[in-house]
Parts: sequence; structure tokens; C-alpha cells
Amino acid sequence: MTNSAQDNKGTFLGVFSVLRHDRYRRYWFGLLATVFGFQIMMIAQSWLIYDLTNSKMWLGYTGLAAGIPAIALNLFGGVVADKVNQRKLIISTQTISALMLLILGSLVLLEIITPWHVLVIAFCIGSVQAFDNPSRQAIFPQLIDMADMMKAVALNSMVWQGTRIVGPAIGGIIIATKYGTAPGFFVGAVGFVTMSAAMATIKGTDSKKPSTGRGMFQDMMEGIQFIRHQPIFLSLMGLTFFNSIFGMSYITLLPVFAKDVLEIGSSGLGYLHAISGIGGIAGTLITTRLSTSIGRGTILSAGAIAFGICLSLFAISSATLNSVPLSALFIFLAGISSSLYMITIMSTLQIMVPNELRGRVMGIYGMTFNLIPIGAMQAGFIAERWSAATAVIVGGIAVMTFAIVVQMFSKQVRNLGIA
Repeated sequence: MTNSAQDNKGTFLGVFSVLRHDRYRRYWFGLLATVFGFQIMMIAQSWLIYDLTNSKMWLGYTGLAAGIPAIALNLFGGVVADKVNQRKLIISTQTISALMLLILGSLVLLEIITPWHVLVIAFCIGSVQAFDNPSRQAIFPQLIDMADMMKAVALNSMVWQGTRIVGPAIGGIIIATKYGTAPGFFVGAVGFVTMSAAMATIKGTDSKKPSTGRGMFQDMMEGIQFIRHQPIFLSLMGLTFFNSIFGMSYITLLPVFAKDVLEIGSSGLGYLHAISGIGGIAGTLITTRLSTSIGRGTILSAGAIAFGICLSLFAISSATLNSVPLSALFIFLAGISSSLYMITIMSTLQIMVPNELRGRVMGIYGMTFNLIPIGAMQAGFIAERWSAATAVIVGGIAVMTFAIVVQMFSKQVRNLGIA
């Protein structure tokens, strides 16, 4: 515990001290594998659908196909996560997702793939993820000391950001080979299987959940009512909503920027993802350092506002100057600022939510986070009607505006982390 106390003083690498927890360490390496596979799957999927259709709207349709079940079923998935053994549920969902990717890769390899195949499998994986995500959010706090929550959330975020450096770059290289996107889907399947195997080795999370004596609907309503009566939760969920609908939609449009605007091809698409991931890791380390000296509310608001500005500048520099270095710089800064406020939101939720409601509350959080595909749809529509740059600028302004409103009117958010 001495090391933990020392780490809390704010060293950049102190975040890794949370890996001293054996069960969390197993979970984290499994998470690393599955997210790496997911990143490659996403870049392969987006490139495949755009290559098959040459349509920006089909990028949006694919995101919508994955997003509808993830949104519709996420709260139900949160209720299930509070009722059943989360470890076994994660093993099941990861295995099913792997099977879906094996099917998709095989269709590509056999050269019988159609856009409708991509949509159907995206829908199936989105349905499974609606149960997987709340379970993962609910189980990892059981694997650590609550005092390490900020570091655990940051380290989980580093998985997502770090794999965005390596995963898409590798995915772009894979796509550029004669085998196309098929190997990318197979690699994604291996990642899901690895997470399933890692969860099978974790013991001590199999205790029977106490029965509430209520039905699914009543349990759902309990989670909703808890959030409805907590204004700070509403503000944090609102920020996540705007991030998903407007902020992160730029990721869906990166193939358009890479292929048509900056003209850097599939390998360049991987590099754009990678640069954003590097920024995300830098933002993660900065967040854990700043959280010891600056209020979380300040970090949250400043990060969201900066994210909106950087997205707008990325779109403007790409469309008007056609400058790859400048576009890369703003993508890097967007990655930093996104981490600043999204890690703060997640850690605050995990610290404040009661254990018995964790699955449901994080399921509702997951619903707002999983709105990213809906955001992809609106961004695809704007990009088709006007331009990809216009869509990203609209998203950046929306995120920035809502963050300013929250900062102005939510005293609880402003005072987060202030003693």
C-alpha cells in the first residue's frame, strides 16, 4: 500500500501500479486483446463497406446497424449484469462475437460478401455488445481497491487509446495486401477469444447475486429513477450523449478524409487513427497527473471545450489547406482533450454509483456512449448533403457548446473534486 500512496502523488507512470491486483491484471490483458481485435475489426468494416458501396451514407447505415441494438438493449443488459454472474456472461458474449467475425471474414475470403451481410453481422455484434459492455463496466471495480478507481479507469482508457495506435495501423496494412479485409476480421475474432479465455482464469467473482424479488421492468426503473434524482449524473450523461452523437462521429468519416480529402489511402487511415490514439494516451497520463492538483470539474469542462475546438480545426485544415501534418496535429490534440473529460466522467460515475446498481447505471451510461453509431448516421447525412468537413465542424461546435452550458449552470460539475 506504500507504493499506492506514493503513486497517488501524481507520477505519470503511477497509473500502472493498479496492475498489482492479480485479478485486475488478468482482466486488463484480456481487455487489451479484445479491444485490439475490435479496433482492427472497425477499420476493416468501415473500409469494406465504403469499398463495396462508395457511399458515405452506407458508412452511417453500418454504424446504425450496430448502434440500434446496442442502444435498445443496453439498459436490459445492465439489469442482466446485476442479476447474473458477470464473468460467465462476458465469456459468452466474447465467444459469440468471435463467431460473428469468423463468418464475416469467411464471406469476404469466398468473395460472396455484400453490403447486407456487413449490416446483419454488425447488428448481431451490436446486440451482443449490449450485454457485454455493462458486464465489463460492472465487474472491473470488483477486481481492485476503490482507492485505485481513477487509475483503473485511466488504464482501461489507455487500452482503447493504445490499440488505436497499433491496431488501425496494422489494419490499414492488412487491407492494403491482396487478401483485403478478411484477415482483419480473423484477427478480431482471436482478440475476442483471448478475452474469453482470460475471464475463465479469474476466480472469486462467482458469488450468487441476491434476488430483488422484482421483475426486469421494475429493476430497470430503479436504475432510471436513481439517475433522474441525481443532477450530476444527468450532466455527466448529457456530456457523454453529446460526445457520442456529435464528437466521436468524426471517426466514422475518417475513411472519407483519408481517401477523398487528404488522399492518403488505407495506410494513411490507419495512421490517422494511430495519431489520435497517441493523443489519447497522452491525455490519459495528463488526466491522472492533473486529478491530484486540479478539480475534476475543471478538467472535464476544459477537455470537452478543447475537444470541440480541435475537431473543428481538423476539419478546416483538411478541407481548405489539404495539409496532412496540420490535420494530424489537430487529431492528436483532439485525442488528448477527449481523454481529459471522458476519463473524468467514467471515474466519477464509478466512484459515485452504489454497487447494487452498478450494472444498471453503467448500462444507461453505455446507452449514451453507444449512441456513437447514431452520431455516425447524422454525420453521414450531413457529409452526403454538404461535406465531411462540415459534418465534423457541426459536431465540434455542438460538443463545445454543451460543455459551456454545463460549466455555466451546473455547480455540482464545477465543484467536482474540490475539497
